Amino acid sequence: MKYLSQIAVIIGALFLSSCAEPEVKQEASKILTNAVVWTGVDEQPWANTIVIDNDRIIAVGDEGLTSQYNAAQVIDAEGNMILPGFIDNHVHFMDGSSSLASVQTIDATTEQQFANIIMDYAKTMPNGEWMLGGIWDHEKWGGTLPHKDWIDEGTGDNPIFLYRTDGHIGFVNSKALELAGVTKDTPDPEGGVIVRDADGEPTGTLIDTAMYLVSRIYPAPSDDRIDVIFDTGIKEALENGVTQVHSIDMGVWDNLPIFNRAKEQERLKIRVNYYTHISKRHELANMINTEGKGDNWLRFGGVKVMADGALGSGTAWFYEPFSDEPDNSGFPIRPMDELKTMLQESHDYGFQLAIHAIGDKANDEVLRIIDEIGAKDNRPRIEHAQHLKKHALERFKELNVTAAAHPYHVYDDGRFAEGRIGKERLSEIYSFKSLMDAGVNVSFGSDWFVSPMRPLLGIYVATTRHTADGNNPTGWIPEEKVTVEQAVKAYTMNNAWIGNQENDLGTIEAGKLADLVIISDNIFEIDPADIKDTKVLMTIINGDIKYRAD
Repeated sequence: MKYLSQIAVIIGALFLSSCAEPEVKQEASKILTNAVVWTGVDEQPWANTIVIDNDRIIAVGDEGLTSQYNAAQVIDAEGNMILPGFIDNHVHFMDGSSSLASVQTIDATTEQQFANIIMDYAKTMPNGEWMLGGIWDHEKWGGTLPHKDWIDEGTGDNPIFLYRTDGHIGFVNSKALELAGVTKDTPDPEGGVIVRDADGEPTGTLIDTAMYLVSRIYPAPSDDRIDVIFDTGIKEALENGVTQVHSIDMGVWDNLPIFNRAKEQERLKIRVNYYTHISKRHELANMINTEGKGDNWLRFGGVKVMADGALGSGTAWFYEPFSDEPDNSGFPIRPMDELKTMLQESHDYGFQLAIHAIGDKANDEVLRIIDEIGAKDNRPRIEHAQHLKKHALERFKELNVTAAAHPYHVYDDGRFAEGRIGKERLSEIYSFKSLMDAGVNVSFGSDWFVSPMRPLLGIYVATTRHTADGNNPTGWIPEEKVTVEQAVKAYTMNNAWIGNQENDLGTIEAGKLADLVIISDNIFEIDPADIKDTKVLMTIINGDIKYRAD
């Protein structure tokens, strides 16, 4: 009887179990599984499965999650790596987009090749149409700045305006100078230089604010043409895993309608944190008062201003002169008291300050002003933060200033920086690791169009310190190499923080917006030198697949 009773109990339990309600799975939009997921979250840095519902991540963990959710789409990542979507902290979006649809001179390695590319392109253009964009680098042909005589005969009535790769020098032909009214008698504007020959005639090279003498007369393209250019830039971002950009153009106020139109037409497929030029601070304040600061697709509330120029153009502001120009220490774009007034007014409006500073003196002056106007609590940022005295590292930390740096410039500038500033000062250039070791928030970006909008390429440079000339196989100033994890954080969570969006972006965890990138290699395990060959396989924004590689 005892055994019969036990059997009856077991049968009864099985019967009751079979009558119980089946386990109900939760609904989800997508599950990504069979992946190597770096989350950026200290408590759970690694996972292999991500569950998304609509625009947000709802669970991160192992493959067991697949049995807990009923997903409309399951994506097998096939063992590839998933990272938080890349955020580029500094792009000149419309200029970068335009450069993709214009004459391509960046690969020219001789003066004649440069001239031929321009003149051949001019043959394809309607008479009188402007040739804009370009992107050239005179260091590739020995450092001689271009001269209008090289191309005047072959460009005729087509005015041209082509940027040097750093965006601080423009090259124009005689037709463009004629239309702009720039002659031998035109004075250099404050903060700029009209390069002249021995007779005082303009050579066609315009430095910093002198570029505006010609750029202000650009003809306005049609809205249809602008939209094509804009969409080209969006495509470039998505193909490189960029889910958000901080658009920091010099003339972005005039570009606002372009971004707004794209958003209304659902062509704004990446997120944009929009910084307008500081000269429009009053207009920005009025707009925000009536329309607000935007949303997670298109945000406002920051201003950009330049304190000095660039290393390549000889206009970065240093304490000591350039080694190859003993009478030139660079210069500020505007007087420091004027800059302080502009920054104080912007800070009083509650705007985040993004200040371009390249030279060591420029960086020190900007840090001083940030301190004096009390801006440390509004996450100020110094764009480039390129040449820093050792005392500046601690000042960045004390004042809560982010170093918004751009690793690819190491790849470019490593070819010529020593000739410009000498060997002793190289220890103060692109101090990524020193800044991080000092506890400074370091964020990474491209400065596109100046450098490629390719975060994986930036990570490669930041971790190897390789240079374009191939002369530094173990790294240029190798003590400033950072780890892969540090570089990835600088392109994701650190940029989310500086954009005041750390609650929504930057890491892979439940509650965050589903912005992700799938890449072909585990960049934490491969040789950092091979990161440049890693491919973006898929870009997901707001839970939607925006790009998938062929």
